[in-house]
This record gives sequence, C-alpha cells and structure tokens, in this order.
Amino acid sequence: MRLLYVFLLILAVRLASVFVVQTYYVPDEYWQSLEVAHKLTFGYGYLTWEWVQGIRSYVYPLLIAGVYKILALLQLDSAHLLVVLPRILQALLSAYSDYRFFVWTGKRKWALFLILVPWFWFYTGSRTLANTLEASLTTIALSYFPWHGESTAYLWPAAICCFLRPTAAVIWIPLSLYHLRKSRQNVLELILKRFVLIGLLVAGLGIAIDTYWHGQLIVTPYEFLKYNVFNNIGSFYGSHPWHWYFSVGLPTVLGINTLPFIFGVMETVRKSEKYPVSKQLLITIFLTLVVLSAVEHKEFRFVSSLLPLCLYVITDALSRWSARASSTMLWTTALVILVGNVLPAWYLSTVHQKGPIELMPKLREIAQDYRDEREHQANILFLMPCHSTPYYSHIHQNVTMRFLTCEPNLEKKEQYKDEADRFFEDPVHWINSHIPVHPLTALPTHVVMFDPLAENISVFLRNYRLLHRIEHAEHRQSRTGRSILVYQRLKKGEENAFNQEQKEPDVHDHPPLEDLVMANENENLFN
Repeated sequence: MRLLYVFLLILAVRLASVFVVQTYYVPDEYWQSLEVAHKLTFGYGYLTWEWVQGIRSYVYPLLIAGVYKILALLQLDSAHLLVVLPRILQALLSAYSDYRFFVWTGKRKWALFLILVPWFWFYTGSRTLANTLEASLTTIALSYFPWHGESTAYLWPAAICCFLRPTAAVIWIPLSLYHLRKSRQNVLELILKRFVLIGLLVAGLGIAIDTYWHGQLIVTPYEFLKYNVFNNIGSFYGSHPWHWYFSVGLPTVLGINTLPFIFGVMETVRKSEKYPVSKQLLITIFLTLVVLSAVEHKEFRFVSSLLPLCLYVITDALSRWSARASSTMLWTTALVILVGNVLPAWYLSTVHQKGPIELMPKLREIAQDYRDEREHQANILFLMPCHSTPYYSHIHQNVTMRFLTCEPNLEKKEQYKDEADRFFEDPVHWINSHIPVHPLTALPTHVVMFDPLAENISVFLRNYRLLHRIEHAEHRQSRTGRSILVYQRLKKGEENAFNQEQKEPDVHDHPPLEDLVMANENENLFN
C-alpha cells in the first residue's frame, strides 16, 4: 500500500507540472512531435526539414496522433485538449519512470526526495520532447538492469531508446558490456538470444513504421547519425567548446544538486568497493560526456538522460551519509536542495519565455473569429526567429500561416544563409521582396514579431494597428525582445481614421510605402 501512496505522490507532482509549466523551452517540443501528430491526424500542418529528409522516427508522434484521433472521433478535438492531453500522456510516463527509480534505488527516502525536486526534470518532465521520452525510458531500463541478477528486461526500453535517438547508445554500450562481463550465462548465447533478437525486433518494428509513414524504405537511426554526426549538420544551429557539457551543460541540468553529486563522486572514488553500482554509473556518465563532447552542437536537453544516473549516485552517497549525520544536518541539507531547485523551477516554468505560450490562445481566437473585408479568414505572418512559437497544433484552424524558415545548408552552397538570417540582415528589403502592398487586402491580416523589430519596419506597420502586447522575457536581445507584438491589418475605411491618431513614423531610412512592391509574386504565400 505504501508503494501506491508513493506513486500517487509522484503522479501528483508530474501532473501538476503539466499546468504549472507554461513557458517555451525549445522548438522540438512542438515541431518534432505535436505538429507532426497534428498533420498525421487532421491533414494540415507543417513538417520541418528533418521529416522531409527522414532523420526522425514517427514512433513518438504516432502515440500523440493516437490521442488526437480518439479526440477527433469523439468530436472533442478542441485546441486546449490537443495541447494538454499529450503533456498528460508524457507526465504519466515520467511518473512511472520516477516510480521505477524509487524501486531501483531500494525504496530509500532520499531517492523519493531527489526524484521529485530536480528543477530540470520538473521543467521538462511533462514536455513532449523526444529527450524527455528518452530520459523516462532510460530510467525504466536502469530499474530493470541486472545489477544483482540475470534479468534482460531492460533491453526492451533500452533498444527503443537507441532506435528513437541513436545517441542513447553511448549510455547503453558501456552498461551492456558491464552486463556481459558480470553475467554467469554463456556470453555468445546471451548476445544472440537476447541482445540481437530484441534489437532486431525493435528495429524491425521501428523501420516498418517509419517506412510506411515516410513512404519509402528508410532507417531513421542511420539518417539521424548521417546528418547530425557524420555531416555535422547540428553545428548550423550553434557550436560550443569541447568542455561545455562538463563545465556548463551537466552542472546546469543538475543545478544545486551538483554539490551533492560532487560529494557522491568523491565518496564513490574513495570507497569504490562500497559503491559498485555508482562506480559503473560514473564510468557511464563520464564516457557519455566524452562522446557527446565530440559533437559541436550541444544543448542542455541532450544530457537529460544522464539525470537518473547522477541522482542515483547522489542517493547512494547521501543515504550512507545520513546514518552518521545529525538531524539538523539532514534537514538543513534537504532544505538547501529543495529551495535551490524550487526557485529555478518556478522562474523558468512560469516567468521566463512565457510569451509564445500566452500568444497562441490569442492567435487561436483570431483564427476562429477574424474575417476581412472579403470575408476571408486570417493569414498570419511570423516575423520572428524560426520556430519561435508553436504552430497549428495550438491553433487547430486551417488558416494560412507563414514563418521565416531556417533549413541548414543541405546542398552545401557557398555563402549560404537561411531565410531568417536574410530577413534580419535587412528586414525592409525582405519585406519589399516578399510582401505585396497593393491592394491592401493582399497584405497578411496579422503580423507577429518581437518588439525590437517594430521600430525597424515602422513604415510597413502604418497599415496595421497593435492588437496585443504579450510579455515574454526580462532581457532584450538582437532578434528577440521583452514582448511579443501582434498587429492587425487596418480594414478598408479604417486607415485614415486610425493613422490620424498615430505619430507620423520616421521614414528617413525607409522607402515610401507605395514603393514596397513584391519582387517575386510566386514566393508570396498570402495571395
């Protein structure tokens, strides 16, 4: 019965995160899962270049598409449910993985405490990211790993991990070698009957699913490695120094838990015979960081799967330390860890980068209700860094939308710049080349941007009025800002009345509005 209470507590925290975490983290949360599932289910949406090139597996989006299909059949497919239910689905899986962590660590109090408080896991544990799924499956697999027996049940979630994200293999190769070395079974028989068989079954099913939905025979793990590792496409989205995961990445993900983790590392190194599991986990963590460090493009979420390994090391060390520590020290340590995690979790979950999430209900209302002079629906232009917001999955209306793309240099062109880079180099020129001016009704009905851009395209915005200003972040950057602005085009007859109330914009550095002509009509999506 106690285990049931533990699971319910874990479940309550994970479900709470679904509704507390209302900020934007990374585009993949939406563009590599929800947007794909929306297009699969409802027939409209946007697939990024990764899906065109076949480097992503449809397995995870299909789970979400299943939820969407059930909602559609029940005629309950509101945009709110399309957003919330996939997060609840992921929260349920994360809750189960947390429960398995508690069981794996010997049902110790420190284990329950440490799996519930990490700021990063609260922040990401209910997000529809492939990395979150990977972290959950990794924890489940670790809980079934034969640390003290001969079970091979862990191979199923581990194999799924490696198929969905091939980089997960850097965790499971050293652990599998450890298993083979300590096993009393015949190694060759174990490899052929368990490792190879389970691997082939998982890979075969995954390849079949991807081949069907991609429309051609394809092995997505190979395509993933080819583009991201062998061709180093990821560096197009940013590069970091080799030591970043050691100096910044993992310490940030751990947060205040870095301190007890260092303590756990020291204890494990000094008394390795007392910490055999932690010793193997530390070897795995180190090797994983070394391999990931060889790739130029690095992100915090790429080491999220190491979080359960690190938390085990902390649990192991603190549990032994607690036997000789005073109650004052115990409560002080727990309080410091709790506060050190609650503060960043609250700030990043409710304050920082909340603009895109608060924006989407407003755009949803526009998409549902707005009609122009010709009774046409809204057409929305996002003049923002690409993938700065969710897309059709959060609006659930088949209206025309356009954003600045940022495909990498797949064709290896000289001096290549993506559309977003070209736009921000000269916004006025891009508008001149891509946006029609005459007639007025040819303009996009709504334009979405970060506030720094408005002053640079003030002449273009003479035909618009500010409809919404949404707080986003505390600091203004070159391409993003403190607020997100939504402009609505003035309808026929509103121009003069509206513009008389506005201060005449400075047009010194801009061509007159009547000179804004479309250079290539075929490129325009708003005809």
